[in-house]
Amino acid sequence: MAKPTKRRIEAGSTGSSRTTPKGGSSRTTPKGGGEVTSKRYTPPTSAAAHMPSPPWVPVLMFAFFGLGILMIFLNYTEILPGSPSGWWLLGGLGGILAGIITATQLH
Repeated sequence: MAKPTKRRIEAGSTGSSRTTPKGGSSRTTPKGGGEVTSKRYTPPTSAAAHMPSPPWVPVLMFAFFGLGILMIFLNYTEILPGSPSGWWLLGGLGGILAGIITATQLH
């Protein structure tokens, strides 16, 4: 199988065959160690966003996890009324999901 022939791209207005300009004057990132400030405004964050969570947040998270797991376990052991039922299973999965959502608020 023959190799395809290479295409030659014509030079631009500069007459050079380089795609990028030669030299260091066209750097997009600063080279020096000086501090670079952003030109975009970033509003200050409140002090409450950096504070630790109240003690009830992890308690609520573990309560949701425990309730969800307990509902699923009791559903399959047929202790709950009307079990095994898909509604008890959905309730247990909802409890676990509520625990995961609560975990995202934990600082």
